[in-house]
Amino acid sequence: MNLIEVEGLCKNFESFQLKEVDFTLEEGFIMGFIGRNGAGKSTTLKTMLNLMNNDGGKINLCGLSMPKDEIEIKNKVGYVFGGVDFYPTSKIGRITKITKDFYREWDDGLYKRLCERFEIDQNKKFSQLSAGMKVKYSIAVAMSHNPKLLILDEPTSGLDPAARDDLVLLFQEFIEDGEHSILFSTHITSDLEKCADYITYIKEGKILASTDKDSFRKSYITVAGKKDQLKPEIESKVIGLHVHQLGFEGLMKTEDKDLAQSGGFEISEPSLEDIMVHIERR
Repeated sequence: MNLIEVEGLCKNFESFQLKEVDFTLEEGFIMGFIGRNGAGKSTTLKTMLNLMNNDGGKINLCGLSMPKDEIEIKNKVGYVFGGVDFYPTSKIGRITKITKDFYREWDDGLYKRLCERFEIDQNKKFSQLSAGMKVKYSIAVAMSHNPKLLILDEPTSGLDPAARDDLVLLFQEFIEDGEHSILFSTHITSDLEKCADYITYIKEGKILASTDKDSFRKSYITVAGKKDQLKPEIESKVIGLHVHQLGFEGLMKTEDKDLAQSGGFEISEPSLEDIMVHIERR
């Protein structure tokens, strides 16, 4: 069963358009949603949850249609967006007491275990939490009503490496029964290297690719060489070309590997970060 089905999603602003966004996500998988700041990641996630009106397209989450089944969907989906400050002067325990009444399947036991895992003090005011602890608390709340799907916008931002690793482990535990899934946007591609099954890449409001992580990475190669090796017919194939004092480097489609080899270039397999840096290089 697909927990996410997005088809032809559009959103128009004066200076930006979300253009015919399409992707799906099955049960039991983690999808990383990547692209540079301003590419449309947050706009896509917010329109999917009807936090922002869309200008076209179809959205099905957990087998239900948005916005027709919005209330039911939001009982099945946990979501976290940056910049949400809840009630800054209220204690965490008080905020939770108010929040949990909105959900039919709130699990106090699960909430307590997550707070213990994240070392969240129920007597602290929300404003007293660090940026990282605010993220942890938001995730604890999002997971405590037993959602089928998590939609997270920059969930590991503001966390130290150890905390990010703990969160990645939690994500893997969440989907291991094959019945839950996670979609999260991030610019920390090393987290996706550890846990993502699929990658959806958005650039300037359009989906550049949406496929399994290994296929996405294997569709590109990194190339490097001396300046005199960079012939016009090859230069036109290099993505994100960077020419420097010692030579050049860039990205090429794997389908052009023979051309790169004939040019005598150094060839290697790129990381997700390599791909993103070269695709976004101006």
